[in-house]
Amino acid sequence: MKELIIAFGLFFFIEGILYALFPSKMKNMLKKLELIKDSQIRTGGLIFALIGFIIIYYAKS
Repeated sequence: MKELIIAFGLFFFIEGILYALFPSKMKNMLKKLELIKDSQIRTGGLIFALIGFIIIYYAKS
C-alpha cells in the first residue's frame, strides 16, 4: 500500500512540475487533445497502462 501512495505522489509531483514550468505549452497541448479521436486516446491510454503494469510486475518480482 505504501508503494501505491508513493506512486500517486510521484504522479502528482510530475504533473505539477510540468504545469508549473511550462504553463503555456501545457495549455496548447491540452487544446490539441481536442483534435485527436477518442479511439486514439483510448488506445494510447491502454498502451501506457499496459507498459506501467509490465514495469510494476517486473519491479515487484
